[in-house]
Amino acid sequence: MDNKYKKLADAVFPDIHKSIDYYEKLYAPRASKGKVVTRFAPSPTGYMHIGGLYVSLINQSFAQKQGGTFYLRIEDTDQSRILENGVTEIINTLNNFDIQFDEGPISETEDIGIYGPYRQSDRKEIYQTYAKHLIKQGKAYPCFCSKEDLEKIREEQISSNSSIIGYSGKYAKCRDMSPDEAIKRIANGEKFVVRMKSPVTGMNRVVVKDIVRGEISTEDNYIDTVIIKGDGLPTYHFAHIIDDHLMHTTHVIRADEWIASLPMHVQMFKMLGFEVPQYAHVCAILKMDGDSKRKLSKRKDPEARVGFYFEQGYPVVAVKEYLLNLINSRFETWREQNPTTSYKDFEIKLNEMSKSGALFDLAKLSNVSKKIIKSMTDEEVMSQVFNWSKTNSPQFYEYIQSNPEKFLQSITIWHKNRMDIAKWNEIETQFSYLYDCDFKNKLNADNELCDMPYYEEILTEYLKSYDSKDDSTMWFEKVKAIANKYNYAVKTKEYKQNPEKYNGSIVDVSTMLRLALTGKKDSPDIYQISQYLGEDESLGRVEKMISLVKKKDRDKIECVI
Repeated sequence: MDNKYKKLADAVFPDIHKSIDYYEKLYAPRASKGKVVTRFAPSPTGYMHIGGLYVSLINQSFAQKQGGTFYLRIEDTDQSRILENGVTEIINTLNNFDIQFDEGPISETEDIGIYGPYRQSDRKEIYQTYAKHLIKQGKAYPCFCSKEDLEKIREEQISSNSSIIGYSGKYAKCRDMSPDEAIKRIANGEKFVVRMKSPVTGMNRVVVKDIVRGEISTEDNYIDTVIIKGDGLPTYHFAHIIDDHLMHTTHVIRADEWIASLPMHVQMFKMLGFEVPQYAHVCAILKMDGDSKRKLSKRKDPEARVGFYFEQGYPVVAVKEYLLNLINSRFETWREQNPTTSYKDFEIKLNEMSKSGALFDLAKLSNVSKKIIKSMTDEEVMSQVFNWSKTNSPQFYEYIQSNPEKFLQSITIWHKNRMDIAKWNEIETQFSYLYDCDFKNKLNADNELCDMPYYEEILTEYLKSYDSKDDSTMWFEKVKAIANKYNYAVKTKEYKQNPEKYNGSIVDVSTMLRLALTGKKDSPDIYQISQYLGEDESLGRVEKMISLVKKKDRDKIECVI
């Protein structure tokens, strides 16, 4: 070790007294050496993007399927962007989606695992120790250039059409400064950052094998990258290299936006003498925008925010199964072949992931969700709706809490063998006729079916014949008798063969009753609905519709006059 570099290192980091050997022993190789170790490493700077959930699901599933370890690490070195309780937001989101990690933060202040602390802001001394080690080896140096100095360098590079853009080579003004001069400037109180001294002097290329993309060939890093900022904290680039090494990460599975930084990261691993982990850069989640595709945007797309799915009421399993569809296209076939198997048994294969991007489609998510909800028991539906409404629909929550048995009874009406619901917030709107105590006063007679022959008479006849004690067979026999009385074909086949002979069919008569009871042309079984509503409410709605039809007819006459 050159003594002049040691003096410089001591001047840069006078309070760092441990060697890297201390940390190499402290964070010894895992007992399960050779097994997969993955991580999810978000920053607590805002709500979690659906892409973050996507990547965390890949990391968790891949590690656990291999019998390995999945850990959570909080990358919070950019203190200016940290949100209060941001770590709690991350942990709660992962917990809500059943993304369980083996190690990492479990609160704002607590960790589990022996390779912590798992917040980068708590590992400052570790990063400075490794940076000091690089300075001692002549592989890093203090840089005193101001923002204005860096801007002048950039302007000079652009004006001279330089092939180099950035702090490199002859433009790296502090790179070849003598240790003695640097020590003097530090003693004078000048501000500085620490830069890694890139060993690349020309336009070399580097090839990295990526599990998702195969060989990635790109220009090698020739920039003297900042590794320790002016506040003493590391840059992301440097910190995550140290962390992945000491925590013994075997696979770095991350978004493809980091491919541009890959040469720098590989270079840092090698300069520090660390083993380079296996990389897998997964494509961004895309969205159709007109005829083109673009990344899901936090600013433009509400579905980019993970909280959107809780607020809308998509079941967690549905969101995760849809994401698995995006991760590996064969998941859909696997699910068809294994309809009752937990999605957790599906094996993600990184080399089968798309290289061009996963196209997010809310309609496809809704279809997956409808199937998931259909497969649930009524009790499971009730439990999930109850928990969802507690936060997202207080009025509905109060209704369920006040009428738990009645609400459970209603679920059977729209749930059994049906796929009407994709998310819990649709229940109140699609089936308001079941839950709105003032629904009768919101009926209207604007539907074209209200103008069919004998609508008023058919409803009046229904009132006369209705008996709440009738079973579904008797109830329908009475409806058919009413249809026959007003020349509506009881058999739809006969009506299709000779439509001119009839005023309509039994389908039309049923729809007339459906309009009176639900305000809609389509709904679940209307006998079940009438039984659920009870005699007074059912007949009250029919009477209300009769009065609306009468008024509509009177208004027509007045208009003619």
